[in-house]
Amino acid sequence: MKQVSIEKELTATSYPGRGIIIGLTPDGTKAVTAYFIMGRSVNSRNRVFVEEGQGIRTEAFDPSLLSDPSLIIYAPVRVLDEKTIVTNGDQTDTVYDGMKEGLTFEQSLRSREFEPDAPNYTPRISGVLYVKDGKFCYEMSILKSNNGDPSCCNRYTFSYDNPLAGEGHFIHTYMGDGNPLPSYEGEPTPVDVADEIDAYTDLLWNSLNEDNKVSLFVRYIDIATGKYETRIVNKNV
Repeated sequence: MKQVSIEKELTATSYPGRGIIIGLTPDGTKAVTAYFIMGRSVNSRNRVFVEEGQGIRTEAFDPSLLSDPSLIIYAPVRVLDEKTIVTNGDQTDTVYDGMKEGLTFEQSLRSREFEPDAPNYTPRISGVLYVKDGKFCYEMSILKSNNGDPSCCNRYTFSYDNPLAGEGHFIHTYMGDGNPLPSYEGEPTPVDVADEIDAYTDLLWNSLNEDNKVSLFVRYIDIATGKYETRIVNKNV
């Protein structure tokens, strides 16, 4: 697959759902990850990202409007030693606990499936960044129903051992709007990343559909030192 513009990729659809980007800056010095959430319902849109330890969690912007927290309140980002885990659900905790016990990223996700939100059966998308001793690699995963059939969970893991400078990979939950929502298809899409965190944050946020975007998290990790910078943008402020 050829690299495409993340701006064009995001503006091409009004509802990619939730998305994860992982990659390497053009100067080759920083690991990059971004995670965004979107929403169509009042319940889904009533959220913000807040920092929690080295990671983040979602919380209700207006608690009085929260009707069902089961699939919308979770920790999308957690850090375990040199590993930064990013997911679109509570499988963040599953990966964290599994890897803490010595399981691989893929093994940790064997106990999980797509979300139980018929008829959409939203895919669970996950990623992990490994930054240690001046080296960087990453993995991504998607767990999805078999073309809308919940009797079978299709599991895909993608590993990137020697990331190219200036390239990231983008995976999201839906191919676009619809009813039911069509699940993501294919391998993660190669996309461009930028050297500067604020410019990239602005690009991503401004490329998401104005009506449906909810929150965005972006983190740049210095590969040499492990130090990181984080940006959070919430529509509800």
